[in-house]
Amino acid sequence: MKRFVIGLVIGIILLPVLAFTVILLGDAPVATAAPPLPLERTLAALALHMRIQKEAPKTSPVPPTEANLLAGARTYHDYCAVCHGTAGEPKTATANGMFPPPPQLFQGKGVTDDPAGETFWKASNGIRLTGMPAYHGSLSDEQLWQVSQLLANANKLPASVQQFLAQPAPAH
Repeated sequence: MKRFVIGLVIGIILLPVLAFTVILLGDAPVATAAPPLPLERTLAALALHMRIQKEAPKTSPVPPTEANLLAGARTYHDYCAVCHGTAGEPKTATANGMFPPPPQLFQGKGVTDDPAGETFWKASNGIRLTGMPAYHGSLSDEQLWQVSQLLANANKLPASVQQFLAQPAPAH
């Protein structure tokens, strides 16, 4: 019982005081080049996953037609490519300076295995402390769904869409 009480005191009092002291001394890693805090990635990913699971739409009102995919490619090129890149371009200077680094959506695995509703939720709401902005209110729901369908179908895009996406990302 004595060990339990000691553990409880350490967990409830000592650890938060220690964490607060690290912050007050200016030793907390806050620069994008600094290593993440212990459990930072795990806790952030878990919280994001649970919120998306709870709120992301299950069906899309916008079908993945060639016209919608091309419109999504235009929106992606104008608003997303500066951070998330295009198929043939290296990371932009903006993407290189971000923490956590933004996923390069057309290179490697991307988000083709994510449901369009999950991508819609992320683009609409943004992701806190990542640099991912919320586009709800800046872009229409139709535009957000078009980009979401583009990314969900990135491994099977029509030639016209692939050709458009071959353009370099804006340097913003």
